[in-house]
Amino acid sequence: MQKINRRDALKNILQFMGLASIGALSWGAYLKEAKAQVPTLLYPPGARENFSQTCIRCGLCVEACPYSTLRLSGSRSTDHAPYGLPIFTPRENPCFMCNNIPCAIACPTDALEITSMIKDGIFVSKKELKQNPQNLDIAKARMGVAVMDTLNCIAYSGIRCDACYRACPLIGKAIYLEYKSNEYTGKHAMLLPMINNDICTGCGKCEHACITDLPSIRVLPRSTILGKITSDYIKSWEMTDEERLKNAKYPAIRAQQQKVSRPNSAQNYLNSQDLDAD
Repeated sequence: MQKINRRDALKNILQFMGLASIGALSWGAYLKEAKAQVPTLLYPPGARENFSQTCIRCGLCVEACPYSTLRLSGSRSTDHAPYGLPIFTPRENPCFMCNNIPCAIACPTDALEITSMIKDGIFVSKKELKQNPQNLDIAKARMGVAVMDTLNCIAYSGIRCDACYRACPLIGKAIYLEYKSNEYTGKHAMLLPMINNDICTGCGKCEHACITDLPSIRVLPRSTILGKITSDYIKSWEMTDEERLKNAKYPAIRAQQQKVSRPNSAQNYLNSQDLDAD
């Protein structure tokens, strides 16, 4: 039996510790990258809020995309993003909103939640959805939301343009036109593109179609650009909005919500003067 002297034993121990340290540092760097949130990245339809942490980066969704819209992040020096995430750049190639959503179907995990895009009135499992994708509704995807730069959009300068409006797959809904008299000429109407945040899917076709050198309409992640109203304020003209009072922060508001009568409870609440200061 070969004997191992103390010097060799110490050398082996130090080598093992060095390798373990390198492995720990590499794993820590990977976890840090995986958790990194890049506020401008656009992911495929159905992407979860914590997509960068749940995606296993297999690339199957990229392969399944029939229009080569998706690509893996990190393939360009300008990405500034964790490596291997499926993303798309609307200015170059927007999402074509396939009815059967093949990218989400191909996802082997729940990183892309196809159950979030089920047609209204349909109750099926994830397995059944993959077998029958006709039960999916791509209009329910929320990849991002379009944002208009009104200072550089030529339509807002009085020049007739509706390129983004015509390119929108949900024309008249996600993007609609608002008519306004042209203050520059005093003769013609201005057709101003407006975005409905609740309907916009973030496909990016509007950004792709924009005729200005740099797009005057851009798609950004919803969590980056949209605000959120608190439960202490309601829209009195929307009867369903008063349901948010159930989650009101202040006890006096919650108590008042129990007193007001329907169908005009929202208006009654706003007009009441007997709320005690909390």
